Amino acid sequence: MAALQRRLWIAQAMEAERQRIHDDLHDDVGGKLLTLLHEVQDPTQRQLVREVLQDLRDILARNRGVEGSLLEVLAQLREESEHRLDTHGIVLAWQQAADLPDPVLDPAQAMHLFRIGREAMTNALRHARPRQLRVVVEQIGTSLLFEVTDDGRFEPAHIGSGRGTRSMQSRAGELHGDIAWLPGTLGGTKVRLRFPLPPDDAPAVTGWPGTDAPGSIGR
Repeated sequence: MAALQRRLWIAQAMEAERQRIHDDLHDDVGGKLLTLLHEVQDPTQRQLVREVLQDLRDILARNRGVEGSLLEVLAQLREESEHRLDTHGIVLAWQQAADLPDPVLDPAQAMHLFRIGREAMTNALRHARPRQLRVVVEQIGTSLLFEVTDDGRFEPAHIGSGRGTRSMQSRAGELHGDIAWLPGTLGGTKVRLRFPLPPDDAPAVTGWPGTDAPGSIGR
């Protein structure tokens, strides 16, 4: 009984410390980033601050255990992407299948999908200098296909050499999926992510499903 009480006390202390760190990040760091956002004049620097602030919100949301459905995550990504691209005068063509399922994603799945989408946009803005970006989202069998294609330039020698693309590969693996960089049909680069979706009635459990990542995508 004494050992059980001690474990309970340790767990409560750890939870209290996590909550304190959460509050400090939200109030302290978040507040400073908001102040900086209003003070910075350069559009590029303002966008960078926005992205850092969004990263912080993502981390805090994940630590709170907030869950969302597939369509909710895609809607958040689309809203942020439209704002980012509009700032740069770039057209976003978002093509999302009307019959997409809407399973609940656990916080890790939601985070990985969101961050892969954001990093694909970031890389296109940074390296391709596009005039247009096209996003295609559809279901193939039991998997989600998510593509981001720009009309800039395709440079295969640079793919996989940066921290961003390595992070995307790691996140795709965490989703038990596959990601590839291909010549785009718009003339630039196509980023293609494919990963298995949980069933609509499946509980949101981190790490679903427990299968190996599939091989390269053929389409």
